[in-house]
Amino acid sequence: MSDQKGNMQEIEMREALRQAIDEEMARDFGVYLIGEEVGEYNGAYKVSKGLLDKWGDKRVLDTPISENGFAGLAIGSAMTGLRPVVEFMSFNFSFVAADQLISNACKMYYMSGGRFSVPIVFRGPNGAAAQVSCQHSHCVEAIYGNLPGFIVLAPSNPYDAKGLLKAAIRNDNPVIFLESELDYGMKMEIPKEEYLVPIGKAKKIREGKDLTLISHSRMLSFCKEAADVVYRKGIEVEIIDLRTIKPLDLPMILDSVKKTGLSVLVEEGHLFAGITAEVGFQIQHHCFNFLDAPIQRVCQRETPLPYSKNMERMTLPNTERIVDAIYETLHLRS
Repeated sequence: MSDQKGNMQEIEMREALRQAIDEEMARDFGVYLIGEEVGEYNGAYKVSKGLLDKWGDKRVLDTPISENGFAGLAIGSAMTGLRPVVEFMSFNFSFVAADQLISNACKMYYMSGGRFSVPIVFRGPNGAAAQVSCQHSHCVEAIYGNLPGFIVLAPSNPYDAKGLLKAAIRNDNPVIFLESELDYGMKMEIPKEEYLVPIGKAKKIREGKDLTLISHSRMLSFCKEAADVVYRKGIEVEIIDLRTIKPLDLPMILDSVKKTGLSVLVEEGHLFAGITAEVGFQIQHHCFNFLDAPIQRVCQRETPLPYSKNMERMTLPNTERIVDAIYETLHLRS
């Protein structure tokens, strides 16, 4: 046990991401980091702390506040053999670079007849933080997930964050890598030795027989709390962490729903045309004869995220809303 303990380290999410970038920069000298404040300031959320001192300003590039410019620069460099990691200070700011991402990054391989790959990772905080209002709080996974060519990843913990980011940097396709600002301080024991988490594989993080709860990123914390609450009433909830939004791990999702017959889907994004809408369709399409009650969804309400703390809480999914959805689903079955 002591040997195993010696191979582990307790680190924050931001440190796990930093280790992934650092290790991949050491492994492949074509990997570099670019974005606003990633160098001298050590990153807006300190993900890149110390990387400028270690790797120098040729591989850790501070940029002006010009997302369209540095995203386009990075895409061009990816087309010609490098592997850039682009940090958006907020994924809301990626909308300034929308034409570069939508018209170039995710379509270039197709448009060039396979002559140009675009091995690039766009990463940064996605979704709500603490009272940063609607222009810094939008969830973008449904937007970029709608674009063929992108891989979309959304880890919920430091272990997955490190392993998925390393896998993303090595992938030859453009990757949207979504982090939660409120999870950067999350601590977890992860291995000291190198490891990868495979893209396209969900993870069952709790076994259960009564209902399947499916989510990703920060919402997993609320799902675990909700599962603990209903367990006191004898309800055993199975929890699936998607990890990869696109491509979905349908076999794991469908196997779980076929076993439990019930599902509640949770996402931080909005209700209309969200990730849970797609997951819900796939479940009803493939598991219709196994469902014992309608699928329930818990999402952000259909409004831009307010600034005030009490209205922010009313708008976003939380443990109580997930618990209510679980009980309602069970009631509909009975």
